[in-house]
Order: sequence, then C-alpha cells, then structure tokens
Amino acid sequence: MKNNEGFKISQYACVVLLIASSIAMVAYQVVHIDDVAGGLLYYVAQSFLLAGSIFGLDQYIRIIRKQYHERESK
Repeated sequence: MKNNEGFKISQYACVVLLIASSIAMVAYQVVHIDDVAGGLLYYVAQSFLLAGSIFGLDQYIRIIRKQYHERESK
C-alpha cells in the first residue's frame, strides 16, 4: 500500500507541473509576443484534459471501491 501512495503523489505532482508549465508558457507568449500560438492552445487543452482524466478516474475508482466494500460488509 505504501508503494501505491508514492505512485499517487508522483502522478499528482506530474499533473500539477504539467498545468503550471502550460500556464507559464501562455503567460510568456502573451507578455513577449502579445499573442498565443495555436499549438500552445492545443498543448494547454491536452494538459487540462489529462489532469481531469487522472483526477476524475481516481475519484471514480474510489467510489466503486467504497460501494464494493459496503456491499461486502452487509
């Protein structure tokens, strides 16, 4: 179980860094170029999609496990 916690922490850290990097790149382009490239917008969209998928899937698994354990205890 300890190994699973380390995996979750690293997974969440990667997601947070991914979102932070996409926001930083957009801010850099807005300040220096006064525009945001289409490819960067695609990167930001993919970053948020991945983050939502990771957090959403984890929550979905927690709900299923909780329901399973409640059923088993009855």
